Amino acid sequence: MNHAPPICIDLDQPDLTGFRKFISAWLYRGDTFTVLVDPGPLSSIPHLRAELKRLHVERLDYILLTHIHIDHAGGTGALLDTFPEARVICHPDGVRHMVAPQRLWQGTLKVLGPLAETYGEIQPVPEQSIGYEKQIGHTGIHTWLTPGHAPHHCCYQVGDLLFGGEVAGVHYPLGRKIFMRPATPPRFVLGVALDSLDRMIALQPQSLVIAHYGLVEPAVDYLRIGREQLTIWVQGVAANATIQQEKREEAIFSWLLDHDLHFRNIEMLPQDVYERERIFLGNTLRGMREFVESLSVEERQGLSD
Repeated sequence: MNHAPPICIDLDQPDLTGFRKFISAWLYRGDTFTVLVDPGPLSSIPHLRAELKRLHVERLDYILLTHIHIDHAGGTGALLDTFPEARVICHPDGVRHMVAPQRLWQGTLKVLGPLAETYGEIQPVPEQSIGYEKQIGHTGIHTWLTPGHAPHHCCYQVGDLLFGGEVAGVHYPLGRKIFMRPATPPRFVLGVALDSLDRMIALQPQSLVIAHYGLVEPAVDYLRIGREQLTIWVQGVAANATIQQEKREEAIFSWLLDHDLHFRNIEMLPQDVYERERIFLGNTLRGMREFVESLSVEERQGLSD
């Protein structure tokens, strides 16, 4: 199936260090429909509206949410003020949180603190405007439930293009080099995340949109890197589990530079992006650490052998 390439709309956050080429919305135009994937946080909705106007978008048929985290979905309700005809699609477990986001917002504040306030409060979506569809209308878009990064994570496939959200983690474009890292905030379960990646690999897509960040090809190569990294990182967390807590993150970071040939390219990132990635590293490792701590002694030993 042929398709027009999706259009990336950068949702940079100039008040936050390194938040460029990081948050993005994606516009996809079919023959008879227009779709927007992940409208981003409330703070970027004015810019998103301006870009959609510049691109002559007068109607959105669907707004697809890969997951309901604030940086992907927080501004959805506000965007519907401009495009009230749009149908919002998300994981069935995410619908109630988007309709009544108070608990989601409070949880986000607890985890992200000032960062959440910079993004802006999560806006409610009218109940009649949101739902889950496995086959989205007559668009040819298929929804895949892909828990791992979050229990309410979805990927969307149209032909040989996969909107992958964070199923394969985070990517930063480095020319001929590849920088990637897992994105595994609590609650993380390795087997669940690997299963989601295996199912997306089996689809054999050609193009992959990584929400953070970019359109990459061949898609399967990047999905396989994401899968390999999950295993390597869990091994790294297990191998360093007995190190003093205040020294553990630096020890794991050094271990990863030795063992993960794609993550080690972090040292090639622009300085502000490097600083951003070092901050997010802690969130990824926290999810993995809690997973490793949930295992039996024998299971942990098996990981680090």
